[in-house]
Amino acid sequence: TAVDLVHRKGHELSEETIREELEGNLCRCTGYQNIVQSIAAGAKAMAKSDLA
Repeated sequence: TAVDLVHRKGHELSEETIREELEGNLCRCTGYQNIVQSIAAGAKAMAKSDLA
């Protein structure tokens, strides 16, 4: 889901966009905060690797 999100929406993702895109996923984590932060960091890392 995260990789597809980056491919569709780009590397600069807002927290709001990530949360909207994850809406259909079921997770028992505490508010998805760590997942949201990880997706944002991963998207930025993917942008750097695309430039190389």
